[in-house]
Amino acid sequence: MNRTDRLYAIVEELRAVAPRVRSARELAGRYEVSVRTIERDISALQQSGVPIYADVGRRGGYALDKSMSLPPLNFSAAESVALAVALERSLDQPFAHAGRTALRKILAAMSEADVVAARELANRVGLLESGETVVSQGIPPLVEQAVLTHRVLEFEYRDRFGAGTRRRVEPMLLLNGPNGWYLVSWCRLRDAARCFRLDRMVDVALTDEPTLPRPLESCDLDIPDRKLRIVAFA
Repeated sequence: MNRTDRLYAIVEELRAVAPRVRSARELAGRYEVSVRTIERDISALQQSGVPIYADVGRRGGYALDKSMSLPPLNFSAAESVALAVALERSLDQPFAHAGRTALRKILAAMSEADVVAARELANRVGLLESGETVVSQGIPPLVEQAVLTHRVLEFEYRDRFGAGTRRRVEPMLLLNGPNGWYLVSWCRLRDAARCFRLDRMVDVALTDEPTLPRPLESCDLDIPDRKLRIVAFA
């Protein structure tokens, strides 16, 4: 059994017995590898986002948090490859790293035959890179965290002339436009909603202060001749 197959098998074994545990010695005997190999496998799975926790003690071992796991999924090879292609094309989108961990969880929950078919299909899809040097803007991790956890951000904002002002804002929306990504926020300096270009935000700091609930509909974003479209989730 190769390592990829063993990792998948370990997840399925822990899923089947959850919330009971399996010791590293039991798993090592089942898959005919050393205890140290199992420990490395568990560590790799944990780092990829699989919700495995260690229960210490004489009767301890490893367990899968069943409430945080997925049942067997009926993703087809084409569906999983479509997600992988979308992720490759969106490395500068919000929560791109979370997208990669989500894809790994989906693959871990798919049947072995479907994973093999998906990997074979992925080998028949190519992405042509430009010969030009393209700098990916990306989303600063602190900005992602502020939107995710509803916390106030503080930063220096440079306008198009390079003049800087210190801002303390309440993030409301990540907005993509022709010039890249913007952060729509309630600006405490201006006491109004403002759009901030991410590439003009410097010295960003995430505070512990929670944001206030502010309906986006009540804000004048001053975006002429453009219709705001929110990402479809269903």
